[in-house]
Amino acid sequence: MKTYLTDQIKNIAILGNSGSGKTTLGEAMLFNGGVIERRGTIDGKNTVSDYHPIEHENGNSLYSTVLYTEFLNKKINILDTPGLDDFSGGVISSLYATDSAILLINVQNGVEVGTDIHFRHAEKVHKPLIIAVNGLDHEKANFDKSLEMMKERFGAGVTLVQYPVNEGVGFNSIVDVLKMKLLQYGKEGGAAKVTDIPAEQKDKAAELHNALVEKAAESDEALMELFFSNDTLSEAEIRKGISKGILSRGLFPVFCTSAKNNMGVDTLMEFIVNEAPSITDMPAPKNSKGNEVKPDPKGPASVYVFKSSIEEHIGEINYFRVYSGKISENLDVINTNNSTKERLAQLYVNAGKNRTRVSELHVGDIGAFVKLKNTKIDHTLNAPGNDWRYEGVKFPEPKYRTAIKARSESDDEKLGEALNKIHLEDPTIIIEYSKELKQIIIHGQGEYHLNIMKWHLDNIYKIPTNFNPPKIPYRETITKAAQADYRHRKQSGGAGQFGEVHLIVEPYVEGSSEMSMMKFGGKEIKLSVRSKDEIDLDWGGKLIYCNCIVGGSIDARFLPAILKGIMEKMEVGPLTGSYARDIRVYVYDGKMHPVDSNEISFRLAGRNAFSQAFKNANPKILEPVYDVEIMVPSDRMGDVISDLQGRRGMVLGMASEKRFEVIKARVPLAEMNKYSTALSSVTGGRAMYTMKFSDYSQVPGDVQDAVIKAYTEEEEEE
Repeated sequence: MKTYLTDQIKNIAILGNSGSGKTTLGEAMLFNGGVIERRGTIDGKNTVSDYHPIEHENGNSLYSTVLYTEFLNKKINILDTPGLDDFSGGVISSLYATDSAILLINVQNGVEVGTDIHFRHAEKVHKPLIIAVNGLDHEKANFDKSLEMMKERFGAGVTLVQYPVNEGVGFNSIVDVLKMKLLQYGKEGGAAKVTDIPAEQKDKAAELHNALVEKAAESDEALMELFFSNDTLSEAEIRKGISKGILSRGLFPVFCTSAKNNMGVDTLMEFIVNEAPSITDMPAPKNSKGNEVKPDPKGPASVYVFKSSIEEHIGEINYFRVYSGKISENLDVINTNNSTKERLAQLYVNAGKNRTRVSELHVGDIGAFVKLKNTKIDHTLNAPGNDWRYEGVKFPEPKYRTAIKARSESDDEKLGEALNKIHLEDPTIIIEYSKELKQIIIHGQGEYHLNIMKWHLDNIYKIPTNFNPPKIPYRETITKAAQADYRHRKQSGGAGQFGEVHLIVEPYVEGSSEMSMMKFGGKEIKLSVRSKDEIDLDWGGKLIYCNCIVGGSIDARFLPAILKGIMEKMEVGPLTGSYARDIRVYVYDGKMHPVDSNEISFRLAGRNAFSQAFKNANPKILEPVYDVEIMVPSDRMGDVISDLQGRRGMVLGMASEKRFEVIKARVPLAEMNKYSTALSSVTGGRAMYTMKFSDYSQVPGDVQDAVIKAYTEEEEEE
């Protein structure tokens, strides 16, 4: 294929609810550009975009797919995205790698849940949108209702460029109010026959044309002055205003399509190559040094890898976008994420799993590498001398978690390798090997998301697995001061073991100072802190270890051994075996033996003294609490709040954001199991939420009793 320069390249993502026709639209665009010779179908399981077996089995897109087509001597890179929110990682990475998006509306249903969610994803990253109303040949097509919903949900920027003449069965005609022409299509679609607008449509077309002119003029002061002077604008001036309006997200032009019959797709593609923004129109991305990386064709070569996948018989494929300069085969670059050298031996452009080899790619273009040794998703490759990285894609926080275990222990190593590959392809699946919980915890975007992952393990990697309820990473702490002493003595011939440790524990609160005197059982103990260690624990919280030894009752060389013994018990709390945190320990007295004292003696003495004191200090369980933010339609807000309260959630506040109510709450992690499924059930799939770890909080007494009972029963079973 020919080499395209920066001003000949457009990059666009296709967004929309599952079932809106995104994959079918991409198929028609590739067919119209001559990239494929025949159009596949979802039912036929032969589309270019949905080529994974699981997508054929489920009948919808589960991954973003990189496509390209050629039209009017331009190249359009297309990223077909999944419609289900569980797979939002593919949507977010696709928006990062493109300059604008087509938001596809299913004309039967109008603005659906997924449409709303994708609109918000685009809004969050300020990406321009072109709206295409699809399926106008369906017997239940209702264009006017869909338009009304779009204006209600997306605002006054929704502006018609086209409207259907005869929606429903037999649909084949569109009025284009930009060109002021009638577009008619044959049975197979393709290129439109352009004719004059019929008399009965002229008044409606003129009214909509004037509305489009006014909206275009609003985007530019010079155009507004021209409009006031001439009471109209030329087609070229209208197009200029539309382009500016799209770029500012003040205008969302609406087109009409039947992707299945390839009608309206040609004019949509023409509009993309002429009016959609390119890389030079968009804000430049920032690098790790806070500087903008300008799209300079003559600048140093620089690319960002926004997607990785593993293909059978090929191995790892990395999809990238060129942000500066140009890249060519056999170019040597530096991976600035790991400071390794890579040689770009082979470059490809992709239409699904079909690859075309190219010799070079210029600024703005999208391509693929194979067989790179140290490069993965979210990596930056630069010409030598540029040691920065791109800020990169910000994937959503996980919302669902489960434990996973191979059915056969012999598969444990294979499972680890497979999970790492799955994370490489989908960074929103996060793998946690929890030593604390003795489980592999999988974090994802929802129950369906992780069920699809399990399908891959069972069917592609051939590793039978089970999902198990994930344990909660509780913490233990103390609520009052306590004293204990312990003597370790062991004699078995020859040198023995002897160590005695007296210590006090108390709760530690950030900013609190050490005590100088404490009283237990009527006896006052004076504490003179000679030195202290402030230890930030790997699992959160602190241990403050105070040396209060006077008179040399314990040699200083044994103090590290006592601390080691204490740390051993900090890792296994007495209530549930969870990590302990936020404790201050005073070691104030003890005894040694001139021959038998050694490090192991004081480690054991320290460990047991601490354990006794901990149990006497009214220990309590802490649980992880998450900040949860839920966007919900106002008519379902009461149901959502009621459900949160049933989960021991505390509602912190509510606010309105456009068409949604935003509920902010604190909810214990133990109550969030399968919340994504429950929220979908309560709201009919119309809500979305995010959750982020906040802190640890003490559990109520009844909950603590239940947790301890469950832990005790589990220990007895083992």
